Amino acid sequence: MQKLIFITGGARSGKSTLAEKKAKEIGQNIVYIATGLAFDEGMKDRIKKHKESRPKEWSTIEQYKDFHYLDTDENFLNADTVLLDCVTLMVSNLLIENDLDFENTTIDKITEIESKMFSELNTLINLIEKYNKNFIAVTNEIGMGLVPPYRLGRVFRDMAGRANQYLADKAHEVYFTVSGIPMKIK
Repeated sequence: MQKLIFITGGARSGKSTLAEKKAKEIGQNIVYIATGLAFDEGMKDRIKKHKESRPKEWSTIEQYKDFHYLDTDENFLNADTVLLDCVTLMVSNLLIENDLDFENTTIDKITEIESKMFSELNTLINLIEKYNKNFIAVTNEIGMGLVPPYRLGRVFRDMAGRANQYLADKAHEVYFTVSGIPMKIK
């Protein structure tokens, strides 16, 4: 892996804008891995705006799991820089695809979902290292608020927090964004 940049911050803090700027600085051929699912009108609008903000020459891969398939994806293989936006949507999608009653599900099932999350992240990191690509990961910093009163919220917060710690530890550079202002913290 050439360079791993990890960008975190609150909602609408400028994370994606910073990630796109960094990608332009370090990459020539960029692939954008979009993890969002268009499940309602608000998300459809958000995805549309993200697409419009990206340079037209960038390739986009829409997926939040099954990253092992990237090993045969022309856009991924041809890219020198991979931008993943965002980790927290990936975690959210992995949680909701199971259609569980989180108030009553077992800790073993939650652990199984978290293991799948780490497996997906490891697969992606390994492919990026294998093909010597730059990697920029965007995530939300969700651990600075109140403890969610419902179990799914707590599970999500904890899983996203552990994913963020994992990626920040591997990163060469870590940025925290506030009101569009990036602060380099590593």
